Amino acid sequence: MRPFNVPKIDEVTDENRQILEQMENKLGFIPNIYAAYAYSSNALGRYLAFSNGKTSLSNKEKEVVKLVTSEVNGCTYCLAAHSQSGKMNGFSDEQILELRVGKASFDHKLDALARVTRELVENRGKVSDEVLKIFFDAGYTKENLIDVIVGAGEKSVTNLLHNMTDVPIDFPEAPELSDEFSGVESTTANGSQKSQNH
Repeated sequence: MRPFNVPKIDEVTDENRQILEQMENKLGFIPNIYAAYAYSSNALGRYLAFSNGKTSLSNKEKEVVKLVTSEVNGCTYCLAAHSQSGKMNGFSDEQILELRVGKASFDHKLDALARVTRELVENRGKVSDEVLKIFFDAGYTKENLIDVIVGAGEKSVTNLLHNMTDVPIDFPEAPELSDEFSGVESTTANGSQKSQNH
């Protein structure tokens, strides 16, 4: 039955309680999505080890991947959270809206990253040669590409969790995309163009 209740700190395992208390000390609160992971005895620790792993991507690049992935997967919780962390990493509100649809007209390299991430998630890994060429021509490496895949996969796990549980969003909600961003051209795996609506 949805929405799931958010587990209370005394309803989770000792290991999860310790993790959540550390999170509260660091952030000042326990985000509901992490409490939802604590329905499982093991998932919270596993997910945090995955999401906090080392990567070749910068913090700004990681936010690009997370924003694009969360938009494609339709996760309102993660869009809210990463609109906030995106601003903390130097993006403006307008830039965040553009990133969500897989573009970055304000930065050539981030534009290539946003485009490859969008195709990756939309087409389940089947990225066109054209978009891959743009990505590599922008200066990214095969290592970077693997880390984009891992980052998109990691964020998709939380997207799926919220889309299933619908726990309350405890960040300022991300705005809906305006008409300016309501459609974006995306390249399919076979190289043809298609319009995406949100």
